[in-house]
Amino acid sequence: MDYLLKTEPSEYSFADLQRDQTAIWDGVTNPVALKNLRAMRPGERLVIYHTGDEKSAVGTATVVSVDASDPKNPRVKIQAGKAAAKPVTLADVKANQLFADSPLVRQGRLSVVPLTAAQFRFLMGE
Repeated sequence: MDYLLKTEPSEYSFADLQRDQTAIWDGVTNPVALKNLRAMRPGERLVIYHTGDEKSAVGTATVVSVDASDPKNPRVKIQAGKAAAKPVTLADVKANQLFADSPLVRQGRLSVVPLTAAQFRFLMGE
């Protein structure tokens, strides 16, 4: 499974992740998003999505490890990947039939969203 992680770039941007190389993704409170974090497995691919004024997929990361010993605060260690060749905007996503049933479109406030392989490829311009 692939996932999309939303972040407010003024709080923690993809550039911050690239600088740090790894980060712990925690602090999520939505029950569905928490379930998605707990379901992650090392090696799975991630898309980093900037919220706020940008509203676009900007890069990739990989799950390094998952500590779900505290179900209310799973800690997922991620490693920076590459920047997207061209950021994919929310308008681009909404216009693509691949995302018709996606929580990315249907549940706008969800901060951790599962992706199909085809959705991942679209977001990364592959």
